[in-house]
Amino acid sequence: MRILGFSKRWDKLNQNEFTTFRVPRKYRDWERGEVVQIVYHPRSKDHEKLGEARIIEKTGTILSSVTNEEATIDGFPLGKVEMWRWMCKSHNISHLNIPLNKLTLYWIKKGNR
Repeated sequence: MRILGFSKRWDKLNQNEFTTFRVPRKYRDWERGEVVQIVYHPRSKDHEKLGEARIIEKTGTILSSVTNEEATIDGFPLGKVEMWRWMCKSHNISHLNIPLNKLTLYWIKKGNR
């Protein structure tokens, strides 16, 4: 089972269904129906397994087309500009026309949180 990591404890992770935006993977991109392990700080020795979720929807988009509503739901209360800045900093991105996957996930097994 592959790991879908988070570097922040987003409020959305407390919902039964949540979305996240990801840069497409060059090797074996995320797929609809795939079950993934959700992990907080996956590359740290102090990582925490939060549970398992199923990808129920995968939609292609580009960073510049993310709406304020989508960004707010994703955890950025100030909207898309805040999200753009965070994505550019965390992924070392220099422009807004990069492709993204919008993944919608549903918890199938939550860990101790």
